[in-house]
Amino acid sequence: MHAVILAGGKGSRLRPYTTCVPKPLMPIGNRYAILEILLMQLRHQGCHSITLAVGHMAPLIRAFVGDGSRFDLAVRYVEETHPLGTVGPLLPIAQDLPENFLVMNGDVLTDLNFAALLEAHGRAGTPITVATYPRQLHSEFGVLDIHHDQIVGFREKPVFDFEVSMGVYAFTRAALAGYPAGEPLGMDRLICDLLRQGRWPGSFAFRGYWLDIGRPDDYDLANQQFDELQPRLLPQVALHVLKPAAHVAI
Repeated sequence: MHAVILAGGKGSRLRPYTTCVPKPLMPIGNRYAILEILLMQLRHQGCHSITLAVGHMAPLIRAFVGDGSRFDLAVRYVEETHPLGTVGPLLPIAQDLPENFLVMNGDVLTDLNFAALLEAHGRAGTPITVATYPRQLHSEFGVLDIHHDQIVGFREKPVFDFEVSMGVYAFTRAALAGYPAGEPLGMDRLICDLLRQGRWPGSFAFRGYWLDIGRPDDYDLANQQFDELQPRLLPQVALHVLKPAAHVAI
């Protein structure tokens, strides 16, 4: 079980919080960095090796995580010299990745069972599997259905239900074939390419806890809820994995 964690973004939406600290190292509950929680969760669920894709403020992340030994993980790094998108950082190391592996954003707070996602992906045989979460969009306006300049339907401030990507994926290495290393590649393009080729991506519906802390309001909410959430995010057995952290001055 191998995971690639995307930790190279600038965290622009979280400014001014991320002016001096990279988003994956933002503290949650004044106890753990977001990235620290992810690493403990992955190790607890059976992961032994991690690739960290870093870029913005990479030295701080390297100093905090090191070789991963304090998490009982083997950690290596791939560094972006320019933004490569969600998938682009995987291309230079594609041949070194296992046949099936996890990819996730470094700012995701969730109690998703990553191992179950990877197992379901392997059974399905899809090129990628996207972990999905339900969301609702509440319209502030009445919505008109129009056909040939005539109103044929009306809905007053309807609610639209849809599934969104959680920023957590299971990949088959073959999904990366044919893309040159060093060029930007986003998840949107990859999925559209797979659809055009008739290689249908899979979905993994999740109904537990999930929060993308990319915005200040969501980051504040995560901190407010952390005491209540900690037993779900970090079961007690997971805490035994962590070895004493080295002091890192930020």
